[in-house]
Amino acid sequence: MSTFFLCYTTGMKNIKLYQEQLLDHYHHPRHKGIVENPDFTSDQVNPSCGDMIGFQGKIEDNRLTEVAFDGKGCILSLAAASMLAEFAKDKPITQILAYNKETMHEMINLALGPTRQQCILLPLQALQSGIKNYLESAHA
Repeated sequence: MSTFFLCYTTGMKNIKLYQEQLLDHYHHPRHKGIVENPDFTSDQVNPSCGDMIGFQGKIEDNRLTEVAFDGKGCILSLAAASMLAEFAKDKPITQILAYNKETMHEMINLALGPTRQQCILLPLQALQSGIKNYLESAHA
């Protein structure tokens, strides 16, 4: 068996694993719903496709102690919101504000074109926007 074939089939198994993980988060989202008396809420819309993601959360001692999302959209945007909520819970807000597109790509672990990339960045924009609004209102 050639080395190329081994690498290719191993890569395909990894792609299938990541696709299954995305579908699991889409069909069984984590942290979907509402947070009672949230410290922040934030909604973001992707006007090119109509995806909408909203986040709510509570912050204590500069950590995201509770988080929930809701929205409508494609598999990628909703699965990414679920994965992000799970990943960000109990993390310091400074760390969450440092997340970027590379963070989301590592989380999703699939090669995406520019259009599909926006689907996974929408939840990040919503969560970070909510935290930034919280910080602005806390310092006002």
